[in-house]
Amino acid sequence: MSTSFKSAMDRLKGSIRDVPDFPKPGIIFKDITPILTNGQLFRLAVTIFAERYQRKSVEKIVAIDARGFIFGGALAHYLGVGLAIARKKGKLPYKTHEHEYELEYGQGTLELHVDAVEKNQRVVIIDDLLATGGTAQAAAKLVEKCGGEIVELAFLVELGFLHGREKLEKYPVFSAITY
Repeated sequence: MSTSFKSAMDRLKGSIRDVPDFPKPGIIFKDITPILTNGQLFRLAVTIFAERYQRKSVEKIVAIDARGFIFGGALAHYLGVGLAIARKKGKLPYKTHEHEYELEYGQGTLELHVDAVEKNQRVVIIDDLLATGGTAQAAAKLVEKCGGEIVELAFLVELGFLHGREKLEKYPVFSAITY
């Protein structure tokens, strides 16, 4: 790892705010909004992803509801590829594939339009944070239902102590910052 890359990661990591007891007592929430509100840090975060994927023949970005949309839209724009959104159940207007999954605090269902990803299309799935891996795994299953090929699952932050990467062992995973 180059010293400039390490310095960039340190800048981003140093900007993430710990919020105790959110969303429930005993949880320390990793808040990325200080990165989003600082134009230089936001650009830096997007550039890390863009440099990673610009030579990997990515054809589509699938962004996970909701903060994945922020990075997904910017990355798709940078790479000049399409953006598909994986949303919570009932939020998409057209026919969807759906996948139920376990959350840290219960269960959820993720949906993706049936035509969001074409057969054999090369896809990067992106979200802000990898925790237990349930949401990311659901998004990957949806891309596979559409016939897409997953290049990688990408996250700004990974909470390694929750072992979400283990749930995603079938897929390549990149996390810019790991706790």
